[in-house]
Amino acid sequence: MLGNLSGSEILILMLIVLLVFGANRLPDAGKAVGKGLREFKRALSDAENSIHQLPSSSREEQPRDAKPKRLVE
Repeated sequence: MLGNLSGSEILILMLIVLLVFGANRLPDAGKAVGKGLREFKRALSDAENSIHQLPSSSREEQPRDAKPKRLVE
C-alpha cells in the first residue's frame, strides 16, 4: 500500500502527521480512518454480494453486434 517508501520517509511522514493533528487528536484521527475503511469494505462486500445474486441471464454479456436498447422512444 505504501509503495517503495524507505524507513526514513515513513518516519518523516509520521512526524508531519503528528505536527498536523497533534498528539491529542491523533487517536481520534486514527479511529476515524479505521471506521471509514470498515464502512468502505462493508459497502464493497455488499456490492459484490448483490452482483453475485443477480440471475445468470442478466450477468451474461450481450453479443457485440447487438444494438443497445433505447430507454426513451
